[in-house]
Amino acid sequence: MSTGAVLLSALYMVVLLSLQILWTSRRADQLSPALRYAALFAQACLVYLPLLQFEDSWIGLPGFFAGSVLMVLRPPYGWIAAALVVASMAFTQWLFFPQFEAVLYISLSTTLTGLLVYGLTWLSTLVTELHSAREELAKMAVARERLRFARDLHDLLGYNLSAITLKSELTHRLVIKHPARAREELVEILQISRQALADVRAVASGYREMSLDEECVSARSVLAAADVHVQMAVNYNDLPVRVTTVLATVLREGITNLLRHSKAEFCEISVTQLGGAVTIEIINDGVPNDPVDSRTGGGPGGSGIHNLSARVAELGGELITELQEKNRFRLHAVLPLFDQHPTKSDNDDDLNPPLRVVS
Repeated sequence: MSTGAVLLSALYMVVLLSLQILWTSRRADQLSPALRYAALFAQACLVYLPLLQFEDSWIGLPGFFAGSVLMVLRPPYGWIAAALVVASMAFTQWLFFPQFEAVLYISLSTTLTGLLVYGLTWLSTLVTELHSAREELAKMAVARERLRFARDLHDLLGYNLSAITLKSELTHRLVIKHPARAREELVEILQISRQALADVRAVASGYREMSLDEECVSARSVLAAADVHVQMAVNYNDLPVRVTTVLATVLREGITNLLRHSKAEFCEISVTQLGGAVTIEIINDGVPNDPVDSRTGGGPGGSGIHNLSARVAELGGELITELQEKNRFRLHAVLPLFDQHPTKSDNDDDLNPPLRVVS
């Protein structure tokens, strides 16, 4: 073979392999169908036309074209075209060397090369998609952690800060006329402040367990400081920790909303365990005639009730808010006791949990 023929064959090889590498790159998916078919046609020309010049020296390269056919054409057309490529090479080999062993060898060689190219290309694609999926999962994990931090910070600190404000105002009124009572209130303010500090640390570290009994006692004390008459009925046995934590959070957020968004004089709180479910209900009066959206639990940008609906939905429960007659507001949550494995929190629906609002 002359030097010119060797250089020409090298040029063919460079262009052929460049087209082959194209199918393993991300640009292949961005090409239009017309360009993809044009590149496949160019590869076919570089596979078959040099056979007229180099004859049997070029007969081992069509296996690359068979792999490209499998990648570009959809099944079953890709497999049919690849089979035709193998058959054409077997026929070409028979024309050059009419021996059964040679034909069998070139047929198997073309088949294996095509499958190898196809498999490695798909492996490269899968690795790229895996890296993209891992990046997306990392971004979702960061978003979920931010959502958890914001939700816990709101749920845990909103109540404590409201209680500190109310008790500070009460202490200010009592400090002259009833100093002993003022000292008692200051002790409670100190306890609540310490609890708020512990809550901040708990939010930073992760999940925090809450005691429903302690929240009931705290709610009664805070409402009494706000001159709200409390009627509380609590009836439950040993509950799972996850359930008591969510119930305590519902109670805390309900009292926070009562103090922030109403001029309540009466509040009725009930916790009832019946069969395989436990319910908590908070009813208060003093709701203004133009209340804020009860689904957000606050003014612009509020997220209290929405956060509660997310927590309740994680345990398979349901949260209901309702504006009743005589300017009353009802917060009602039901939690099942038998299936406490999170189901909806494993996907993006957590960001928009189900919430019933009854007008």
